[in-house]
Amino acid sequence: MLVSSWPNAIAHVDADCFYASCELLRRPDMKGVPLCVLSSQDACIVAKTYDAKAAGIKTGMTVWDAKKLLPDAAFLSADFQYYGQISDKLFAILRRYSPAVEEYSIDEAFLDMKGLRSLNQKSYEQIADEIRAVVQQEVGITVSVGISVTRTLAKMASEYRKPNGTTIVTGKRINEFLQHLKVRDIPGVGENREVLLNKFSMQSAADFANASEREIKRLLGKAGTDLWHELRGTPIYPLIIQPQLPKSVSRTASMGQLTQDKAVIHSHLLRHAMRLSKELIEKRLTTRNLIVMLTLKSFEKQLLSALLSHPTADYFLLADAAGKALEEMFGLAQSYRACGLIATEIAPSRSDDFDLFQQVEKKREEKHLKLLQAMHGVNYKYGGNVLSMAAAIKPVSHRAVRFNYPLLECT
Repeated sequence: MLVSSWPNAIAHVDADCFYASCELLRRPDMKGVPLCVLSSQDACIVAKTYDAKAAGIKTGMTVWDAKKLLPDAAFLSADFQYYGQISDKLFAILRRYSPAVEEYSIDEAFLDMKGLRSLNQKSYEQIADEIRAVVQQEVGITVSVGISVTRTLAKMASEYRKPNGTTIVTGKRINEFLQHLKVRDIPGVGENREVLLNKFSMQSAADFANASEREIKRLLGKAGTDLWHELRGTPIYPLIIQPQLPKSVSRTASMGQLTQDKAVIHSHLLRHAMRLSKELIEKRLTTRNLIVMLTLKSFEKQLLSALLSHPTADYFLLADAAGKALEEMFGLAQSYRACGLIATEIAPSRSDDFDLFQQVEKKREEKHLKLLQAMHGVNYKYGGNVLSMAAAIKPVSHRAVRFNYPLLECT
């Protein structure tokens, strides 16, 4: 274990019940009501308030099971674009405290804090408390902050006093801190690994950290020894300040039937285009190349690339490219079971790299975006897919009939 207090300093800032907290910002009348946020298809729970958690609701639970447990809870469709706006405000505040910030997810970050005590003339605990207070005042949500000598210890520290807590673990206090935690509290140790470690007399996180490196490697391999070093105060996982862009973003699915009907396939592709566009817009990404995929009855896959005129996330341009590719790929004698779209050549969304012709196209995209935002707003308020693109309506079974108003496409 370390004998010095601060050979390194990493902060982990984690928003408390982020999606649910975002909803309470614009729905203050729901304060005190158990609240659950649903997945994009309103099928399962992706976030919940602490009182809903206390009632037994878990992330990933189906909405039907959750309603059985807590019928009086509020169940709301997710609005990831809105959550992204709140996230932007959070990260803007964090960058006031350190120029080195890793955006680990939409609601949590790692900050390199080394050397910032003298700059701020405050202790790490004072800095952490100030971050929590400023976020609550300016954003309206609470965060928990952990600061320690490695990112794994910092993450465990931020969990220790949730919600809205500060935990500081110096190098000299690592063993004392780990004695209060179970091996299951170590990031990356799931249920199966916990059972395995328990069999070898490792009950607490301190037991894990005090075991021999040879024993940990025998039980968990390199991943285990990396965690072992991190828990002993030796940094193994560096902060990733410039995250890598995804190589691709895809939306594919079975059509639920074998079909030779081009119109049916086209309808599914347009639905995928809508889903793909929504994902790119939310993540502020664009694509320059769209791959259309069709899966035959034999499970053989057919792929065709469509180069777009410029990087875009616009549904209408993606839908147009998908339709043209389908015309070229479709075989009358073939039966198809699945289809999808794969966006490649991913780039950050920007507004300053278009030529004159593309600027005209960009203005059209802005009009389209307003239409899409209005449509998503109606769907958010009334649930599911009340509005959708006319040609992209997913066939509905007779067992699950619901209203689905088509939205006329524009040019």
